[in-house]
Amino acid sequence: MVTEKKDTNPLQFVVKVALWILLYASFWYFGDFYKEHPRLNRVSNGLNLFLSASILFSIGRYTIITIYNKRHEKRIVRGNFVLGINRLVVVLNATMAAISIMIAFGIDPREFVTSMTIVAMALAVTFREYITNLLSGLFIMFSDQLSVGDRVKIGEHKGRIIDINFSSLVIQNEDDDMVMVPNNMVFTSPMVNLSSHRSTFFLVKFELPLAVGVEVNKLEENIRALLINHPYLTNEQELHLKVVKIGKDHIRYKIELHATSSSSKVHKQVENEVFREILKFKQNFETDL
Repeated sequence: MVTEKKDTNPLQFVVKVALWILLYASFWYFGDFYKEHPRLNRVSNGLNLFLSASILFSIGRYTIITIYNKRHEKRIVRGNFVLGINRLVVVLNATMAAISIMIAFGIDPREFVTSMTIVAMALAVTFREYITNLLSGLFIMFSDQLSVGDRVKIGEHKGRIIDINFSSLVIQNEDDDMVMVPNNMVFTSPMVNLSSHRSTFFLVKFELPLAVGVEVNKLEENIRALLINHPYLTNEQELHLKVVKIGKDHIRYKIELHATSSSSKVHKQVENEVFREILKFKQNFETDL
C-alpha cells in the first residue's frame, strides 16, 4: 500500500482543544464581562467558530484516513487520497479563518459575500488559470491516475513527481532540476505515466573530478565489460556514459539501464556494482599519477 507521511505530533490538536475548553469556560463564567465589551465578544465568537470547525475537521480527517487505511491495508493501492484529504482540510481551515476574522471585525459573512458577488466574478475571471489549476489539482489528488513518486511525461517535461499541490506538479527531471508543471497540463497535454506499471528503467548517476574525466573512455569500457552479460540487465541498448553537467572541478555523468525486474532491490544491487567499478577506476587513476 502507498504510505503517506502522517501527522505524528498531536500537540497542535491538543492545544486547539485546550483553547476551545478555556474559551467555553470563559463564556460561562464571564458572560457579563463579554456583554460589557462587545468588541472582545466578537473576537471571542470568531475564535470560537474557528476552533470548533478546525477541531471537527481534524477529527473528520483522522477518521476518514483511518477508515481508508484500514480498508486498504491488505491491498496495493495507488493514488493520493490521503494527500487530497490533507490539502482539503487546509483549504477548509483557511476558509473558516477568513469567516472568523469577518465576525471578529463585526462583518456579516453573508452580507459580505452578497456585496462581493460582482467583485468575485471579476476575480474569478482574473484568476481563472489559478482556479482551474486548483480544481485540477484536487482531481489529481483524489484520482489514481498520478501519484507522488511516479515517473511521467507531460508534454515536453519528463521526470519523477516530487509533490502535488494546488497549482502544479513538482517534477524532478533527469538532470535533477525541479520543474513546476501546471496541473492543467495533465488534462490538456499528452501525458504518459511511465510508472502505471512498475518500471524496469533506472538511472545510475555519479561525479568524477575533471582530471579523472580525461580518461572516462577507459571507465566506459570497464563498465560496459561489467554489465554486458549481467543477469539482471536486458541489454536493450548499448551502454554509454552521458554527461549531465560540467562543473568547476567535476563532471556529472549518468547511465541509462533496463533491468529484467522492476524490483528496487535489483536496481540498487546493479547500481552498487557500478559504483564499485567507478571507485576502483578512480583509485587506479590516482595511483598512476
